[in-house]
Amino acid sequence: MAERILFLTGRLAEKQLHRVLDSMQPTEFGYKVQQIGISVAALMTAQLIERRVPDPMGADRIMVPGRCRGDLEKLAARYRVPVVRGPDDLKDLPEYFGRGGKPPDLGKYDVRIFAEIVDAPTLDIPGILERARAYRGDGADVIDLGCLPDTPFPKLEKAVAALKAEGFSVSVDSADADELRRGGKAGADFLLSLDEKTVALADEVPAVPVLIPSTPGDLDSLDRAIKVMRAKKKPFLADPILDPIHFGFTDSLVRYHELRRRHPDAGILMGLGNLTELTGADTVGITATLMGVASELAIRNMLVVQVSPHARRAVKELDVARRIMYRAREDDALPIGHSEALLCLHDRKPFSYSPAEVAELAAQIRDPSFRIQISTDGIHIFNRDGSHKGVDPFALFPLLGLEDDGAHAFYIGVELARAQTAWQLGKAYSQDEELDWGVAADKVRKEESKDDYQAAGHTLAVKKNKAAAKREKKSRAGKRKAKR
Repeated sequence: MAERILFLTGRLAEKQLHRVLDSMQPTEFGYKVQQIGISVAALMTAQLIERRVPDPMGADRIMVPGRCRGDLEKLAARYRVPVVRGPDDLKDLPEYFGRGGKPPDLGKYDVRIFAEIVDAPTLDIPGILERARAYRGDGADVIDLGCLPDTPFPKLEKAVAALKAEGFSVSVDSADADELRRGGKAGADFLLSLDEKTVALADEVPAVPVLIPSTPGDLDSLDRAIKVMRAKKKPFLADPILDPIHFGFTDSLVRYHELRRRHPDAGILMGLGNLTELTGADTVGITATLMGVASELAIRNMLVVQVSPHARRAVKELDVARRIMYRAREDDALPIGHSEALLCLHDRKPFSYSPAEVAELAAQIRDPSFRIQISTDGIHIFNRDGSHKGVDPFALFPLLGLEDDGAHAFYIGVELARAQTAWQLGKAYSQDEELDWGVAADKVRKEESKDDYQAAGHTLAVKKNKAAAKREKKSRAGKRKAKR
């Protein structure tokens, strides 16, 4: 029996939702649309649904707009059926349901992230722990203590012990064999890095060594170190080293490919810092590309650093990239359409509505609250009193009659600024919502409103209209009293 889905929506989106669902027929599910008595579907809240939807009408699942706020688990418990958020834009429903009725599962991955604290010797133990917790929160699996040349690290053992006490996996990264030995004896899980000349150190400690060439680019010396570890039947990782652009980058990629050809079952580590840190470009695309190389070559360990300010989201970017690449590989698919989190500056579908569709929507508005949308031809702002279009908020604002309403003017100014940024970059814009910068920025959390119109602009407009109505009522009462 086909699943039955109840779609909840608002007045302005109801007809379009029917058109989209009709265009998807036939589907593997049956559906019903319920308009719950608000104009803008994005303003729906869990509290509002609970008040206005007494019964799920035989549905097996309830789908609410993607921007619906509130506790959906509580609703699911009440209705005894799953309550899920759909896509932010109802035009994306066909793509949403093209993956078996639910968004792709990004909960799985098979790459381990090493996050390096590059200046560990200069930090105290609380500072190291604070950095480690932040990296773990962004997705790191191993905290790498980066040692510095000619810089003593007397608290190395204490740092390893403190991290292990909090449940961290730890690696020690040093060119000094004595520091590696100390880290291994203190309980580190991995040592970065040993070569054919220092590989004997792996006999002294239980830590897993990361093997590198004895001289840059010398894959044969890495081969010899691997053979030593295989003869001892001990675990290891191998890293032929990724070089910066114009300093051997392409050749280093070839070495990773050749290492995988020579050793099909070897654990390999790739460090991304020589690209993310040393290239003057946004790191998110670099990270995604290198994660794609790792996915193809079955490289299951990635080392990332966050030193340069432009690379300050590198750990989080890598965490998202590994999930997307895993899912795409398992689906035997291109890594597109699984998540928008790595699309930070430009969106694949920035303009959801054509100018004609915006005009159609504007013609339906019967209240004084301003709506703002963007389309290919610019920014549109409209209410029952008229519609305006432009690309410059400074040119649009004088047309709106808000000079004497400071609070509402501030709100509209913020929204027009967001709309302008979205239009210029080619990003999706939705009124009363922060622009979505993907993994590049944390989302700003808003307080949930108990009012049906929790969005700030509509709240301001409603308050303004109520105040005006009270003044008008008082004025009429005064006139009647004067006549008497």
